Amino acid sequence: MIPPEFDAAFREQLHTLFAWRRDVRHFRPDPVPEALLGRLLETAALAPSVGLSQPWRFVTVDEPARRAAIRENFLACNATALAGQGSTRAALYARLKLEGLDQAPCQFALCVEPDPAQGHGLGRATMPETVAYSAVMALHTLWLAARAEGLGLGWVSILEPAAVLAALEVPASWRLIGYFCLGWPPQAEEQPELEREGWEHRRAAAALRLRR
Repeated sequence: MIPPEFDAAFREQLHTLFAWRRDVRHFRPDPVPEALLGRLLETAALAPSVGLSQPWRFVTVDEPARRAAIRENFLACNATALAGQGSTRAALYARLKLEGLDQAPCQFALCVEPDPAQGHGLGRATMPETVAYSAVMALHTLWLAARAEGLGLGWVSILEPAAVLAALEVPASWRLIGYFCLGWPPQAEEQPELEREGWEHRRAAAALRLRR
C-alpha cells in the first residue's frame, strides 16, 4: 500500500489547527451530537500508546447528580487553594473553570488503567508512567479533532482525584488523568484566554530547547 502524501497546503492547515487549539472555558448550551462524540472517541483511539496498550478510559458524565458532585468537589478544592492567597489571578482562573463546569453540555473524565493486560507490559518496565502519558496522547488527539469540528475543550484540574473517581464509581484500579468540558464556544478568539487576561504569555520554541 502506498502511504498518503501530505502536501504543503495540508501542512499549513495542520499548523493552523495546532495554533487554534484552545483551552475553552465558555460554551453555548447546544448539545454535542452523540455521533460526533463517538467520532471523536474513535479518533482518540488512533493515538500512540506504550506497547499498544490503549490504557485510556473515557467516562462520559451525563447524570446531573454526578455532575453536581464534581462541581462541589471543585468548589471545595478551589476554596482550599485560594485560602489566604489573596491572588486576583488565581481567583480569575478558578472562575473560568467554574463557568466551564456550569455551561458545558458535554463533560467527561479521562482515566487510565495503570496495569492493562493489553500490550503485555511492553515498554513500561522501567518507565511505568508511560501508561499515563499514553492516555494524555489520546486526550490531545481528541482535543485537536474536536477543534477541527469547531468544538472547544477545557481541562478542569482543580479537583481531588479520589473524590472524582468515587463520584463516578469506576473500577478501583483506575486513576484519574483529568476532567474535561466539551462544547461549542460562543466565539473564536485569536489570542488564548489566559494570554488575553494577562495570566501568562507563550514563549518561543528556541527558549525551551537545550542542546547537548
